[in-house]
Amino acid sequence: MWSTVAMPIAGRRATAFLTVQLSRYSVNTSDTTKHIKMRWKGKGLPEREVKANVGQTLLEVSRANDIYLEAACEGSLACSTCHCILDEKTYSVANPPKDAEEDLLDLAFDLRPTSRLGCQVVVSEKMDNALIELPSATRNMAVDGYVPPAH
Repeated sequence: MWSTVAMPIAGRRATAFLTVQLSRYSVNTSDTTKHIKMRWKGKGLPEREVKANVGQTLLEVSRANDIYLEAACEGSLACSTCHCILDEKTYSVANPPKDAEEDLLDLAFDLRPTSRLGCQVVVSEKMDNALIELPSATRNMAVDGYVPPAH
């Protein structure tokens, strides 16, 4: 006899679940998370296609795919070092920026009309084939060479 349980995946928003089937003798799992493809480029990175989970932020996608997106504040909406430049289609379908994000973007290097903070953009199915560009530099007040740990 099997019992099926849907459990949220740790570190992910409630849109990502892991279906677990439990029995007395074994456990079967299946990841029900929806995925899309994204392309990233910039900062010496050749254009690269990666898989992104719907519900992740762009910062989480970058960390999961070893793309260096600085994020000095570790995604707490206190800096502008996770600045990303979205293609126009992606910008138009992304969740709208909050006032606090727009205030921080004023401090970002190489600001463009489609600039967003990676910690604030939540991946949706409408973003399939998005192109995310990293600016050539960031403005970080931390000591030169500091690399924040992944979270």
